Amino acid sequence: MTTTSAPTKRETRKHGRPVVLLVPIPGGSPIHDLWAGTKLLVVFGISALLAFYPGWVTIGLMAALVVAAIRIARIPRGALPSIPRWLWIVLAIGGFTAALAGGRPEIVIGSVELGLGGFLNFLRITALTLVLLALGGLVSYTTNVAEIGPAVASLGRPLRLFRLPVDEWAVALALALRAFPMLIDEFQVLYAARRLRPKPTPRNRKEKRQQRRLEVIDLLAATITVTLRRADEMGDAITARGGTGQLSANPQRPKLADWLTLAITVVAGGAGIAIQTIISAR
Repeated sequence: MTTTSAPTKRETRKHGRPVVLLVPIPGGSPIHDLWAGTKLLVVFGISALLAFYPGWVTIGLMAALVVAAIRIARIPRGALPSIPRWLWIVLAIGGFTAALAGGRPEIVIGSVELGLGGFLNFLRITALTLVLLALGGLVSYTTNVAEIGPAVASLGRPLRLFRLPVDEWAVALALALRAFPMLIDEFQVLYAARRLRPKPTPRNRKEKRQQRRLEVIDLLAATITVTLRRADEMGDAITARGGTGQLSANPQRPKLADWLTLAITVVAGGAGIAIQTIISAR
């Protein structure tokens, strides 16, 4: 009788948690129940705000807003991907090189003056990036992929006055978002099967390089074949369900919670701009 031991902490740390995108976390919360168009508007508004006003105050307020939304959505820590070590090394190198730029404020250590301006700018850009990544992850973890296409079609309705193909754009986006997780799973299975195949041992570097080129060509050919097969199956399924018009048709519209969410975002953004302007004027 054989027993299988549970994976150790060292093995868990070695493999880490992968990045999972476009797959909503099971369960319900007020964030899950929001209209997908509301989430897209919030993402667009916060991104535009941080692009034009990338100050510490606006970043802090938007970070607090995102953290509160994550707590309300009840997203577990296990859903977050593991941070690889090489990323910490890249951040350390980036922070060191940015610190060499100097700038105000300056601190004096003995007879040496150190300018912290470059390092603070690096921290500000890093914090801004983390806020946007957390916001994107929040939308990915709380939104069904099937709701994004109809939301884009509803938000782009004013553009129809200019004869723009809004519905076609929404259908293309919906198909891309639905196919993306499916193709990732197919590629992972394909890559795992490729690694299990026996490989001849190369005798020199030339044969090793040639073997790598052949593996890349084989993987590309298999990937194209799998993609075409999946596209054909998806096309048959869409035709059986009534055509591509069903992908952009959804009667869901914003409710009271959606308007409240938009109002909170606008108030927080306006407060951040006002405080940042007052601080800059001094």
